[in-house]
Amino acid sequence: MKTASRYIAKQIVMAMTIATLVLLPLFSFFDLLDQLDDVGRGTYQTRDAFLYVAMLMPRRFIQIAPFIALLGTVGALGKLAINLELVTLRVAGLSPVQLSIVPVGIGVVLILIIAVMEQFIAPQLQQKAIALRATALEKTAELGKGLGIWTRDEHNILRIGEILPGNIAIDVEIMHFNEQGLLATHTYAKFADILNDELWRLNDVTVRTFTEKNTEKNIALTTASTVEWQSFLKAEDIATLTKPPESLSPVELIRHAEFLQTTGQKADAYLMAIWRKISSALMIIAMILLGIPFIFGSVREGLGGKLTLATIIGVGVYLLDQIIANAGLLLHLNLVLTSFLPSLTLIALTILWLRRIY
Repeated sequence: MKTASRYIAKQIVMAMTIATLVLLPLFSFFDLLDQLDDVGRGTYQTRDAFLYVAMLMPRRFIQIAPFIALLGTVGALGKLAINLELVTLRVAGLSPVQLSIVPVGIGVVLILIIAVMEQFIAPQLQQKAIALRATALEKTAELGKGLGIWTRDEHNILRIGEILPGNIAIDVEIMHFNEQGLLATHTYAKFADILNDELWRLNDVTVRTFTEKNTEKNIALTTASTVEWQSFLKAEDIATLTKPPESLSPVELIRHAEFLQTTGQKADAYLMAIWRKISSALMIIAMILLGIPFIFGSVREGLGGKLTLATIIGVGVYLLDQIIANAGLLLHLNLVLTSFLPSLTLIALTILWLRRIY
Protein backbone atom coordinates (compact mmCIF):
# COMPACT_ATOMS: atom_id res chain seq x y z
CA MET A 1 0.00 0.00 0.00
CA LYS A 2 2.83 2.42 0.85
CA THR A 3 4.57 1.76 -2.47
CA ALA A 4 1.32 2.21 -4.41
CA SER A 5 0.50 5.39 -2.46
CA ARG A 6 3.89 6.93 -3.21
CA TYR A 7 3.55 6.09 -6.88
CA ILE A 8 0.04 7.55 -7.13
CA ALA A 9 1.09 10.64 -5.15
CA LYS A 10 4.02 11.21 -7.52
CA GLN A 11 1.72 11.02 -10.55
CA ILE A 12 -0.79 13.44 -9.01
CA VAL A 13 1.90 15.96 -8.04
CA MET A 14 3.31 15.84 -11.58
CA ALA A 15 -0.16 16.32 -13.08
CA MET A 16 -0.91 19.24 -10.75
CA THR A 17 2.43 20.81 -11.67
CA ILE A 18 1.57 20.56 -15.36
CA ALA A 19 -1.88 22.03 -14.71
CA THR A 20 -0.25 24.93 -12.84
CA LEU A 21 2.22 25.57 -15.68
CA VAL A 22 -0.71 25.75 -18.11
CA LEU A 23 -3.35 27.62 -16.11
CA LEU A 24 -1.23 30.17 -14.24
CA PRO A 25 0.41 31.70 -17.36
CA LEU A 26 -2.99 31.69 -19.09
CA PHE A 27 -4.72 33.66 -16.33
CA SER A 28 -1.67 35.93 -15.98
CA PHE A 29 -1.85 36.67 -19.69
CA PHE A 30 -5.44 37.87 -19.27
CA ASP A 31 -4.29 40.07 -16.36
CA LEU A 32 -1.53 41.49 -18.55
CA LEU A 33 -3.97 42.36 -21.34
CA ASP A 34 -6.07 44.27 -18.82
CA GLN A 35 -3.04 46.17 -17.51
CA LEU A 36 -1.73 47.08 -20.95
CA ASP A 37 -4.80 49.29 -21.41
CA ASP A 38 -3.40 51.62 -18.72
CA VAL A 39 0.11 51.85 -20.17
CA GLY A 40 0.87 55.50 -20.91
CA ARG A 41 -1.22 56.93 -18.07
CA GLY A 42 0.95 58.87 -15.66
CA THR A 43 4.29 57.07 -15.49
CA TYR A 44 2.77 53.60 -15.92
CA GLN A 45 4.89 51.72 -18.46
CA THR A 46 4.93 48.24 -19.98
CA ARG A 47 7.51 47.02 -17.48
CA ASP A 48 5.21 48.18 -14.68
CA ALA A 49 2.39 46.12 -16.16
CA PHE A 50 4.60 43.01 -16.30
CA LEU A 51 5.79 43.61 -12.73
CA TYR A 52 2.20 44.06 -11.52
CA VAL A 53 1.11 40.78 -13.13
CA ALA A 54 4.14 38.94 -11.74
CA MET A 55 3.35 40.13 -8.22
CA LEU A 56 -0.24 38.93 -8.61
CA MET A 57 0.79 35.38 -9.52
CA PRO A 58 0.63 33.98 -5.95
CA ARG A 59 -2.92 35.34 -5.64
CA ARG A 60 -3.89 33.84 -9.01
CA PHE A 61 -2.42 30.49 -7.96
CA ILE A 62 -4.59 30.51 -4.84
CA GLN A 63 -7.67 31.36 -6.90
CA ILE A 64 -7.15 28.59 -9.47
CA ALA A 65 -5.99 25.99 -6.92
CA PRO A 66 -9.35 24.13 -7.03
CA PHE A 67 -9.03 23.78 -10.83
CA ILE A 68 -5.45 22.60 -10.45
CA ALA A 69 -6.59 20.00 -7.93
CA LEU A 70 -9.40 18.80 -10.19
CA LEU A 71 -7.36 18.59 -13.40
CA GLY A 72 -4.38 17.08 -11.58
CA THR A 73 -6.54 14.35 -10.07
CA VAL A 74 -8.35 13.52 -13.31
CA GLY A 75 -5.16 13.70 -15.36
CA ALA A 76 -3.05 11.51 -13.06
CA LEU A 77 -5.66 8.88 -12.26
CA GLY A 78 -6.91 8.92 -15.83
CA LYS A 79 -3.43 8.13 -17.10
CA LEU A 80 -3.17 5.26 -14.62
CA ALA A 81 -6.58 3.97 -15.70
CA ILE A 82 -5.75 4.08 -19.42
CA ASN A 83 -2.48 2.21 -18.77
CA LEU A 84 -4.49 -0.38 -16.76
CA GLU A 85 -2.40 0.40 -13.68
CA LEU A 86 -5.50 1.14 -11.63
CA VAL A 87 -6.91 -2.22 -12.66
CA THR A 88 -3.73 -3.86 -11.38
CA LEU A 89 -4.04 -2.04 -8.08
CA ARG A 90 -7.70 -3.06 -7.78
CA VAL A 91 -6.79 -6.68 -8.47
CA ALA A 92 -4.13 -6.39 -5.78
CA GLY A 93 -6.96 -5.72 -3.33
CA LEU A 94 -7.03 -1.91 -3.08
CA SER A 95 -10.55 -0.46 -2.95
CA PRO A 96 -11.58 2.85 -4.56
CA VAL A 97 -11.78 4.32 -1.04
CA GLN A 98 -8.18 3.34 -0.29
CA LEU A 99 -7.01 4.73 -3.62
CA SER A 100 -8.96 7.95 -2.99
CA ILE A 101 -7.08 8.62 0.24
CA VAL A 102 -3.93 9.51 -1.70
CA PRO A 103 -5.34 12.40 -3.78
CA VAL A 104 -7.20 13.71 -0.74
CA GLY A 105 -3.90 13.67 1.18
CA ILE A 106 -2.26 15.62 -1.64
CA GLY A 107 -5.16 18.06 -1.39
CA VAL A 108 -4.49 18.56 2.33
CA VAL A 109 -0.83 19.33 1.59
CA LEU A 110 -1.94 21.80 -1.10
CA ILE A 111 -4.25 23.47 1.44
CA LEU A 112 -1.37 23.88 3.90
CA ILE A 113 0.79 25.45 1.20
CA ILE A 114 -2.01 27.84 0.29
CA ALA A 115 -2.57 28.73 3.97
CA VAL A 116 1.07 29.83 4.25
CA MET A 117 0.84 31.78 0.99
CA GLU A 118 -2.44 33.36 2.09
CA GLN A 119 -0.95 34.72 5.28
CA PHE A 120 2.65 35.57 4.39
CA ILE A 121 3.13 35.85 0.62
CA ALA A 122 0.11 36.63 -1.57
CA PRO A 123 -1.34 39.58 0.43
CA GLN A 124 1.98 41.37 0.77
CA LEU A 125 2.80 41.05 -2.94
CA GLN A 126 -0.72 41.98 -4.06
CA GLN A 127 -0.86 45.03 -1.82
CA LYS A 128 2.58 46.10 -3.03
CA ALA A 129 1.42 45.67 -6.62
CA ILE A 130 -1.65 47.85 -5.94
CA ALA A 131 0.53 50.52 -4.32
CA LEU A 132 3.08 50.55 -7.16
CA ARG A 133 0.30 50.81 -9.73
CA ALA A 134 -1.31 53.66 -7.82
CA THR A 135 2.03 55.43 -7.59
CA ALA A 136 2.52 55.26 -11.35
CA LEU A 137 -1.06 56.05 -12.35
CA GLU A 138 -2.06 58.68 -9.82
CA LYS A 139 1.30 60.03 -8.61
CA THR A 140 0.64 58.88 -5.05
CA ALA A 141 3.07 56.91 -2.94
CA GLU A 142 2.85 54.25 -0.27
CA LEU A 143 5.98 54.63 1.82
CA GLY A 144 5.87 51.27 3.54
CA LYS A 145 3.94 49.18 6.00
CA GLY A 146 2.54 51.37 8.77
CA LEU A 147 3.46 54.65 7.04
CA GLY A 148 0.32 54.87 4.93
CA ILE A 149 -0.47 56.33 1.53
CA TRP A 150 0.61 59.88 0.73
CA THR A 151 -0.66 62.27 -1.93
CA ARG A 152 -0.92 66.04 -2.37
CA ASP A 153 -2.24 68.97 -4.34
CA GLU A 154 -1.05 72.59 -4.42
CA HIS A 155 -1.81 73.43 -0.79
CA ASN A 156 -2.48 70.12 0.96
CA ILE A 157 -0.66 66.93 1.87
CA LEU A 158 -2.92 63.98 2.62
CA ARG A 159 -1.87 60.83 4.43
CA ILE A 160 -4.26 57.88 4.64
CA GLY A 161 -3.52 54.82 6.69
CA GLU A 162 -5.74 52.75 4.44
CA ILE A 163 -8.86 53.02 2.29
CA LEU A 164 -11.38 50.25 2.83
CA PRO A 165 -14.08 49.14 0.38
CA GLY A 166 -17.28 51.00 1.09
CA ASN A 167 -15.49 54.36 0.87
CA ILE A 168 -14.03 54.42 4.37
CA ALA A 169 -10.60 55.92 5.01
CA ILE A 170 -8.89 55.16 8.31
CA ASP A 171 -6.08 57.00 10.09
CA VAL A 172 -6.34 60.24 8.09
CA GLU A 173 -3.97 63.23 8.33
CA ILE A 174 -4.42 66.47 6.38
CA MET A 175 -1.66 69.10 6.37
CA HIS A 176 -2.78 72.43 4.88
CA PHE A 177 -0.17 75.01 3.83
CA ASN A 178 -0.80 78.71 3.33
CA GLU A 179 0.27 80.84 0.36
CA GLN A 180 3.72 81.30 1.87
CA GLY A 181 4.22 77.54 2.03
CA LEU A 182 3.98 77.41 5.83
CA LEU A 183 1.98 74.80 7.71
CA ALA A 184 -1.35 76.41 8.67
CA THR A 185 -3.36 73.48 10.03
CA HIS A 186 -2.85 69.83 10.84
CA THR A 187 -6.01 67.72 10.96
CA TYR A 188 -6.16 64.15 12.23
CA ALA A 189 -9.23 61.91 11.98
CA LYS A 190 -9.58 58.36 13.26
CA PHE A 191 -11.60 57.53 10.15
CA ALA A 192 -13.52 59.27 7.38
CA ASP A 193 -16.66 58.51 5.41
CA ILE A 194 -16.10 59.40 1.75
CA LEU A 195 -19.52 60.79 0.85
CA ASN A 196 -18.74 61.73 -2.76
CA ASP A 197 -15.91 62.90 -5.02
CA GLU A 198 -15.54 66.18 -3.12
CA LEU A 199 -16.91 65.75 0.38
CA TRP A 200 -15.47 63.66 3.23
CA ARG A 201 -16.94 63.39 6.72
CA LEU A 202 -14.06 63.19 9.21
CA ASN A 203 -14.77 61.41 12.50
CA ASP A 204 -13.06 61.77 15.90
CA VAL A 205 -11.16 64.83 14.70
CA THR A 206 -8.26 66.73 16.23
CA VAL A 207 -7.23 70.01 14.56
CA ARG A 208 -4.05 71.93 15.32
CA THR A 209 -3.95 75.50 13.97
CA PHE A 210 -0.57 77.23 13.64
CA THR A 211 -0.43 81.03 13.83
CA GLU A 212 2.36 83.57 14.09
CA LYS A 213 1.98 87.11 15.43
CA ASN A 214 4.86 89.44 16.07
CA THR A 215 7.34 86.55 15.69
CA GLU A 216 5.40 84.64 18.37
CA LYS A 217 4.22 81.24 17.25
CA ASN A 218 1.04 79.72 18.68
CA ILE A 219 -0.71 76.40 18.34
CA ALA A 220 -4.44 76.14 18.94
CA LEU A 221 -5.90 72.68 19.58
CA THR A 222 -9.55 71.85 18.88
CA THR A 223 -11.48 68.59 18.75
CA ALA A 224 -14.77 67.57 17.17
CA SER A 225 -16.78 64.40 16.69
CA THR A 226 -17.30 65.11 12.96
CA VAL A 227 -15.95 67.63 10.46
CA GLU A 228 -16.73 67.94 6.76
CA TRP A 229 -13.73 68.34 4.45
CA GLN A 230 -13.57 69.27 0.79
CA SER A 231 -11.31 66.61 -0.76
CA PHE A 232 -9.13 66.98 -3.83
CA LEU A 233 -9.15 63.25 -4.64
CA LYS A 234 -11.32 61.99 -7.47
CA ALA A 235 -13.35 58.78 -7.51
CA GLU A 236 -10.83 57.02 -9.76
CA ASP A 237 -8.02 58.06 -7.40
CA ILE A 238 -9.81 56.44 -4.47
CA ALA A 239 -10.48 53.28 -6.51
CA THR A 240 -6.78 52.80 -7.24
CA LEU A 241 -5.90 53.17 -3.55
CA THR A 242 -8.52 50.75 -2.24
CA LYS A 243 -7.28 47.32 -1.25
CA PRO A 244 -9.93 44.70 -2.05
CA PRO A 245 -10.77 42.32 0.81
CA GLU A 246 -9.23 39.38 -1.03
CA SER A 247 -5.84 41.14 -1.00
CA LEU A 248 -5.73 41.08 2.80
CA SER A 249 -4.36 38.29 4.94
CA PRO A 250 -6.73 36.48 7.33
CA VAL A 251 -5.29 38.42 10.29
CA GLU A 252 -5.81 41.74 8.48
CA LEU A 253 -9.36 40.77 7.52
CA ILE A 254 -10.23 40.00 11.13
CA ARG A 255 -8.68 43.29 12.29
CA HIS A 256 -10.57 45.34 9.69
CA ALA A 257 -13.86 43.56 10.39
CA GLU A 258 -13.49 44.30 14.10
CA PHE A 259 -12.69 47.95 13.36
CA LEU A 260 -15.76 48.38 11.15
CA GLN A 261 -18.03 46.69 13.67
CA THR A 262 -16.77 48.80 16.58
CA THR A 263 -17.31 52.01 14.57
CA GLY A 264 -20.82 51.00 13.49
CA GLN A 265 -19.89 50.26 9.86
CA LYS A 266 -20.91 47.26 7.76
CA ALA A 267 -18.26 44.54 7.76
CA ASP A 268 -20.06 41.97 5.57
CA ALA A 269 -17.50 42.16 2.75
CA TYR A 270 -14.64 41.37 5.13
CA LEU A 271 -16.52 38.68 7.01
CA MET A 272 -17.44 37.07 3.69
CA ALA A 273 -13.79 37.20 2.60
CA ILE A 274 -12.76 35.44 5.83
CA TRP A 275 -15.28 32.64 5.38
CA ARG A 276 -14.49 32.26 1.68
CA LYS A 277 -10.80 31.82 2.44
CA ILE A 278 -11.76 29.00 4.80
CA SER A 279 -14.29 27.47 2.41
CA SER A 280 -11.75 27.52 -0.43
CA ALA A 281 -9.88 24.75 1.40
CA LEU A 282 -13.04 22.65 1.39
CA MET A 283 -13.54 23.45 -2.30
CA ILE A 284 -10.13 21.94 -3.11
CA ILE A 285 -11.14 18.69 -1.40
CA ALA A 286 -14.50 18.81 -3.18
CA MET A 287 -12.81 19.18 -6.58
CA ILE A 288 -10.48 16.26 -5.86
CA LEU A 289 -13.40 14.07 -4.85
CA LEU A 290 -15.24 15.16 -7.98
CA GLY A 291 -12.39 13.88 -10.15
CA ILE A 292 -12.39 10.38 -8.66
CA PRO A 293 -15.71 9.07 -10.11
CA PHE A 294 -14.58 10.13 -13.58
CA ILE A 295 -11.69 7.68 -13.39
CA PHE A 296 -13.17 4.67 -11.66
CA GLY A 297 -15.94 4.57 -14.22
CA SER A 298 -15.49 3.66 -17.86
CA VAL A 299 -12.33 4.87 -19.60
CA ARG A 300 -13.44 4.01 -23.13
CA GLU A 301 -14.07 7.64 -24.06
CA GLY A 302 -10.43 8.50 -23.35
CA LEU A 303 -8.73 10.93 -21.02
CA GLY A 304 -9.35 14.01 -23.18
CA GLY A 305 -13.12 13.72 -22.85
CA LYS A 306 -12.87 13.28 -19.10
CA LEU A 307 -10.64 16.33 -18.72
CA THR A 308 -13.02 18.41 -20.83
CA LEU A 309 -16.08 17.34 -18.85
CA ALA A 310 -14.29 17.82 -15.55
CA THR A 311 -13.21 21.31 -16.62
CA ILE A 312 -16.76 22.26 -17.61
CA ILE A 313 -18.14 21.04 -14.30
CA GLY A 314 -15.36 22.80 -12.39
CA VAL A 315 -16.00 26.12 -14.16
CA GLY A 316 -19.72 25.71 -13.52
CA VAL A 317 -19.14 25.15 -9.81
CA TYR A 318 -16.77 28.13 -9.67
CA LEU A 319 -19.31 30.44 -11.32
CA LEU A 320 -22.06 29.16 -9.04
CA ASP A 321 -19.83 29.81 -6.06
CA GLN A 322 -19.28 33.43 -7.19
CA ILE A 323 -23.00 33.97 -7.83
CA ILE A 324 -24.02 32.60 -4.44
CA ALA A 325 -21.37 34.67 -2.64
CA ASN A 326 -22.43 37.91 -4.33
CA ALA A 327 -26.10 37.13 -3.80
CA GLY A 328 -25.38 36.48 -0.14
CA LEU A 329 -23.85 39.94 0.24
CA LEU A 330 -26.62 41.71 -1.67
CA LEU A 331 -29.47 39.89 0.05
CA HIS A 332 -27.77 39.83 3.49
CA LEU A 333 -27.96 36.04 3.69
CA ASN A 334 -26.06 33.94 6.20
CA LEU A 335 -22.40 34.42 5.26
CA VAL A 336 -21.24 31.04 6.54
CA LEU A 337 -23.98 29.20 4.63
CA THR A 338 -23.37 31.03 1.36
CA SER A 339 -19.61 30.47 1.67
CA PHE A 340 -19.77 26.72 2.28
CA LEU A 341 -22.91 25.76 0.35
CA PRO A 342 -21.28 25.14 -3.09
CA SER A 343 -18.43 22.97 -1.76
CA LEU A 344 -20.66 21.02 0.64
CA THR A 345 -23.19 20.43 -2.12
CA LEU A 346 -20.46 19.23 -4.48
CA ILE A 347 -19.05 16.86 -1.86
CA ALA A 348 -22.50 15.44 -1.15
CA LEU A 349 -23.25 14.88 -4.86
CA THR A 350 -19.84 13.26 -5.39
CA ILE A 351 -20.37 10.86 -2.50
CA LEU A 352 -23.79 9.89 -3.90
CA TRP A 353 -22.17 9.39 -7.31
CA LEU A 354 -19.49 7.14 -5.83
CA ARG A 355 -22.07 5.11 -3.87
CA ARG A 356 -24.10 4.64 -7.07
CA ILE A 357 -21.04 3.35 -8.94
CA TYR A 358 -19.98 0.99 -6.15
